[in-house]
Amino acid sequence: MRCSVVVIAARSAARFVPATALLALVPLLHTSAASGQQAGQRQETILISGSSTVYPFSLAAIDQFRPKTPAGVRFKAQAVGSTAGFRDFCAGRLSIAAASRPINSAELSRCKANGVRFVELPIAFDAITVVVNPKNSFARQISTAQLRTLWNRQAQGKVKRWNQVNPAWPAEPIKLCGPGRDSGTYDTFNKAINGSTTNSRQDYTSSEDDNVLVRCVAENPGALGYFGYDYYQANRNRLRALAVQGMRGTVLPSVQSVQDSRYLPLSRPLFFYVNDQALKTRPVVRAMVNFTLQRGVKIARQAGVIPLQDSTYRLVTNKLYRNVLGSAFAGKLPIGLTVGQVLERSFDEHKKPQFR
Repeated sequence: MRCSVVVIAARSAARFVPATALLALVPLLHTSAASGQQAGQRQETILISGSSTVYPFSLAAIDQFRPKTPAGVRFKAQAVGSTAGFRDFCAGRLSIAAASRPINSAELSRCKANGVRFVELPIAFDAITVVVNPKNSFARQISTAQLRTLWNRQAQGKVKRWNQVNPAWPAEPIKLCGPGRDSGTYDTFNKAINGSTTNSRQDYTSSEDDNVLVRCVAENPGALGYFGYDYYQANRNRLRALAVQGMRGTVLPSVQSVQDSRYLPLSRPLFFYVNDQALKTRPVVRAMVNFTLQRGVKIARQAGVIPLQDSTYRLVTNKLYRNVLGSAFAGKLPIGLTVGQVLERSFDEHKKPQFR
């Protein structure tokens, strides 16, 4: 899989345009925006909205681009969940949607109906991380089958104690903390563990704000939850990750285990979806997105998410430059794909028109 990505990169290299050409536009924007402010115009806010998992990446990108941001313009990040972000994006109310899953078929239809065309850009990877309170002395690992026992719809109101998941664990109450239905993490976890994006119990503390879920686990010794790797990384002193027995053995979430395609099926790509009209008519949007891809590794590390390789960020930048429109995933949620397979699919330039 890795070889095919390299071939595409080599084929595209001759057409690659560096971000400096786009960033050269920013001083002109800066002058124009400053003049507008002097004339009493309001400050323009460009929102990056959607996934709470991608939210730290969005914040880090905004932070690093801030010295290049024209006067009179500000970028703002918002965490409302991937599904909520796509609702606004496909209604034409959003220039950049942050997503922890690919756009689905219903959202593709809404975008098409509203004349919204877009470029789909992988920006990083994530490991959906299953966590417990550090005071938990017995749970060190959990299998996908045990997660299914705990989280599927039939468990609601029935599976309420630790020993119901694993007979070796104590007969103590278990408190569950997880994403809400507008979260891409909710969709991916339930598709990977329970076979369907909608197959989940609902008797748990839910939120699209991962900080709420962190507190839910950190403040309850009997709690178990799941959310993005970046929130676990930022709260390692308050949480403990469980190794997950999945497709490649029993594996702890880490940068290395995701990049090596061992943390399956709970690893996944993260995306920016960028409105094509905004790219064409608002040079600062194009400059900001290009800047983000050029500094993708540094931004990902600052955010605590799992970066792509430098060469892959260059490939994604070329996808932006060549204006490759639409989704490479045909409205389907990929589960259990290796990093190489996800990237190969994302950069396939020969998708049929009906999948775009």
